[in-house]
Amino acid sequence: MSPYAGYLVETFVTLAVVCALAVLLLWGAKRAGLGRGSGPVQLCGHLQLEARRAIYLVKVVDTVYVLGGGEGGFVKLGEMPASALPAVPAAPTPAFADVLARVLGKR
Repeated sequence: MSPYAGYLVETFVTLAVVCALAVLLLWGAKRAGLGRGSGPVQLCGHLQLEARRAIYLVKVVDTVYVLGGGEGGFVKLGEMPASALPAVPAAPTPAFADVLARVLGKR
């Protein structure tokens, strides 16, 4: 085997090991619950206005803040008591198989 071929094999094996280690690390972090929101802060709503502008409803304990997000960061637009927010039933998230079937059916 030429030195070039040996170098390519070594590079691909190293890349495969690094990718496998990254997948294992991400799976372990997900199982441990890292990255999940916790505490008294909850996102109640989101409305995308443009590609880089949106309005968010963020509930903190008993207050709902109306925040505008854009290129310049977040701006507080207003606030209201959490009791003033109507109860909206959570929409069921579709299964991946349903989404894939819908996408493949359109082609």
